[in-house]
Amino acid sequence: MPKLKTRKAAARRFKATGSGKIKRRKAFKSHLLEHKSSSRKSDLSKMTLVHETNEENVRLMLPYL
Repeated sequence: MPKLKTRKAAARRFKATGSGKIKRRKAFKSHLLEHKSSSRKSDLSKMTLVHETNEENVRLMLPYL
């Protein structure tokens, strides 16, 4: 059976935690930041986990994660 290909765009966006969960960055932190509060920008900077309903789709894109 041939090797499975990794979706490279997904590989750049997602990382696995030690326990096997998948973490991601939050959106809305690239531009138009002047009107956003410091606390909101700080919260958007933190990593978060991929929701369990989307985790299967991410794992299909990253077979060797």
